[in-house]
Amino acid sequence: MNKKQWYETLFENYGQKYDNESFTQGTIGECDFIERELDFNKELKIIDIGCGTGRHSIELSKRGYSMTGIDLSESLLKKAKEKAKQNGVKVDFMRCDARNLPFEKEFDVAIMLCEGGFPLMETDEMNYEILKNVSRSLKGKSKFIFTTLNGLFPLFHSMKDFHDEGAVDGNATYDSKNFDLMTFRDYNITKVVDDSGVEKELACNERYYVPCEITWLLKTLGFTKIEIFGAKLGAFSREDKLKTDDFEMLVITEK
Repeated sequence: MNKKQWYETLFENYGQKYDNESFTQGTIGECDFIERELDFNKELKIIDIGCGTGRHSIELSKRGYSMTGIDLSESLLKKAKEKAKQNGVKVDFMRCDARNLPFEKEFDVAIMLCEGGFPLMETDEMNYEILKNVSRSLKGKSKFIFTTLNGLFPLFHSMKDFHDEGAVDGNATYDSKNFDLMTFRDYNITKVVDDSGVEKELACNERYYVPCEITWLLKTLGFTKIEIFGAKLGAFSREDKLKTDDFEMLVITEK
């Protein structure tokens, strides 16, 4: 049996705690932005890749959009289904690996927010597989909106200082051990307390991308219009030019 990767172990029994993390607090503003990008067209079918506890899927479903949410974590999907029921909305939540999606030209829009799988994989090839699967799942004329880690940030800033500054009692903590300039991977020790109160300590590595890499990867998959901005939590905007102090970048691309 294959050893579980850190991102699989991290999200086991974590549905309740996940919704309390600081990085999940921008849902309303992010959905406002997505709606504007889609011209409020409720006819569009949307897939939410790495949907977690379904926060974007549920909010967009409440606003009248047809949503499918996929995630690898049974714990997060269980929470997502409970929340959808509480909110009286129908979202098609499915357990899928983003590297192997069962869709072909089914969706008008894909969203993949808050590192929904893409930069977390253990090889660049696996990360590329996610983009390839998203592309295959989309119709000929479509839009893809996602956020990912900004490789310009660690070139100019200390990862350790950044994580220490953002630490909130009770939430996950990240102790960056090494940022590898040859691979653009940050190696860190992440500590979380799960929904049962069990503390986990995980050796993680995440891939940071620079804008020209993202542009090239998307071009190879047939995306044409590729725009990259800074990603402010809960306040995505086309006015935010990507800067070196943006921890994440917002990518908007079309076929």
